[in-house]
Formats: sequence, structure tokens, C-alpha cells
Amino acid sequence: MQLSGGCAMPFLDLQKRLGISLDRHLLIQNAEQPFKIPTLCQAFEKEWIECAHGIGGIRAQKECSIELDDFKECLLRQKTMKRMWTIQKQREKLIKEGKYTPPPHHMGKADPRP
Repeated sequence: MQLSGGCAMPFLDLQKRLGISLDRHLLIQNAEQPFKIPTLCQAFEKEWIECAHGIGGIRAQKECSIELDDFKECLLRQKTMKRMWTIQKQREKLIKEGKYTPPPHHMGKADPRP
């Protein structure tokens, strides 16, 4: 049996028969969420998928690298952690030089609570 586009029609649609959606499970963030609250990185994943859809893997690596980098950063937080580490090292350096004195509540000397 041929469709108008020239593609062969499958005899059995297993996904429909078994009631599963592989597309939903292959995507990390776009699965159905409890309470309909979107996940943190869903917008970045959606932008990356929309950019890469239909252009092929090689072109997608070149043309959608910005969207993929944003999605990876949202998931892994590597740049954020590197920035926090740099800030912490600078703070420790300033404390050793005596140029910065942290407030008492940052040193574990908070006022006792009743």
C-alpha cells in the first residue's frame, strides 16, 4: 500500500497499539509533567529541537550550536559553577589580605534565636 508521498505504510503501528510514545520518552524535558508545571530547562530544549528539526545532524551541529550550548548549560550549570568557584577564590584571597571582612552571619556567628 502506497501513500500519496510514495512512502510505504506500516502494517502495524506498534506505538499506537501499545499506547506508548517513544518521542515523549526520548526527550528529557518535554514529557508530560505532574501538575502541568514546566521543567526548568524545557524552553531551552524546545528551542534546540525546533532549530535542529528537519535539517540533519551535521547541519544541526553547526547551525544550532548556540541553542544546544544554552540547553547544556541549563542542565549541567558548568559555567555557573565555574563562576561561583572564581568568586569564592577571590573572596578567600581578599580575606587573607585583610581587604574584606565578611559579616558575622557569614562566619557562623549569628545572633542566637529565642
